[in-house]
Amino acid sequence: MSRTIHKLSLVFYSIIVFISVIVLTYIGFSYYNKPIEERFFDPYYALLKPSGLIGHGLGIIGSLLIVIGLFSYMIRKRYKMFARWGVLKYWLEFHIFLCTLGSVLVLYHTTFKFGGIVSIGFWSMAIVWVSGVVGRFIYIQIPHTIEGRALTLLEIQDYKKELDLELMNKYQVDVSGIKSGHYSNQKLKLLSKNITSKELKKVKQLIRTEKRTGNRIARLDKMQNLFKYWHVAHLPFALIMLIIMVVHIVVVLTFGYKWIF
Repeated sequence: MSRTIHKLSLVFYSIIVFISVIVLTYIGFSYYNKPIEERFFDPYYALLKPSGLIGHGLGIIGSLLIVIGLFSYMIRKRYKMFARWGVLKYWLEFHIFLCTLGSVLVLYHTTFKFGGIVSIGFWSMAIVWVSGVVGRFIYIQIPHTIEGRALTLLEIQDYKKELDLELMNKYQVDVSGIKSGHYSNQKLKLLSKNITSKELKKVKQLIRTEKRTGNRIARLDKMQNLFKYWHVAHLPFALIMLIIMVVHIVVVLTFGYKWIF
């Protein structure tokens, strides 16, 4: 996937979530804004209540999106036979998109009123979502291979040395000068050698990568430790959310709520 397509996919994910929020809020604003005892008289009550045609459907579709997002990423991450099925980072972003959209739909399914065991499930879902966003930030700070394996400190240092050598041998760019904030001087030297704009763009990208790699080396241990602690918050609440979701579905089916089926 090219960088442009990758950026477009992220924009597409954001637009879908944003449009979903806008449309659902527009349709049900008067209903969601009423006290619970007055909602029965709202013209959209039959459609938007948790057991209604739209409300129930939002719960089912939202739950399916969360389950698909969760297990597709887990399977891609944990089983080597799927290691070649795309870049793990893109799977992580797709996982976050599905779980975010699913959480939005589940929120509107609850009509913003929840209590008892359902409230535990909802707040577990909220914690899972927030911790997932934090986890993505931590994850991208740790360099990985295209298959998703975290690189060791030695591998990262070797990669940085390769960047340093390429900058020095091919373009005579002094890395120590860059670190001192003298990139403009380096740029003037390159321009004086009649370097093409394409090559200059490549040099700028190499410099950014080199600096980013150096920063990652400096904070690698901290990020790896944070990632370990992150699992303590993310995984248990994800499990609680799934268990309560299953219990909720069983109760709903027991009482005969079967949506359109």
